Amino acid sequence: MATHSPQESPFRGRVLARGESPASIANIANIITVARIALTPVFLVAVLVDEGQHGPWRWAAALLFIFAIATDGVDGALARSRNLVTPLGILLDPIADKVLIGGALVALAWVGELPWWVVAVILGREVGITVFRFLRLRDRVIPASRGGKLKTIIQSVAVSSWLLPTWVFAGSWVFVANDVLMGAVVVITLWTGIDYLVKGAKAPRES
Repeated sequence: MATHSPQESPFRGRVLARGESPASIANIANIITVARIALTPVFLVAVLVDEGQHGPWRWAAALLFIFAIATDGVDGALARSRNLVTPLGILLDPIADKVLIGGALVALAWVGELPWWVVAVILGREVGITVFRFLRLRDRVIPASRGGKLKTIIQSVAVSSWLLPTWVFAGSWVFVANDVLMGAVVVITLWTGIDYLVKGAKAPRES
């Protein structure tokens, strides 16, 4: 991977063009990632302003969340296809997902729709794995797991379904479907966390 010399500004380089020269940290993929983080407080305010009334503000919040989480695949695809992968992008991409989904879970619990213990389990797992990664895995390599991406997808679908007040016109069966989805989120979140800890303990040190 091409890197900048100490004298060069990390903002210099390719922003959109495909190539082998160094990419700017302000490239299009990273801009989309940062925008995803920036949208989080906007949709959180919309949820809180709605105050559980499931009116226009709630619909706006749900659609904004869906739009923001959908950009997760866009920035990654752009970074890989145009060789715009940067250390900053690698760091920010998972953080953006955690901030967006974590914020949505807290908002749903704040308005009394989601039990706080669900939020505690999911966010506790995310924080715990992050701390473990920094403390234990600084000199170790863990093979990429499909479970992590599947976790994010299921979390995104479940949170989107909880945010969209479709029960207003579809009926109470939506609540049952939402509970099943969130149950699946809790299970896969814990499973992938345990799997990561096991792999981390067995991972060989880098030479």
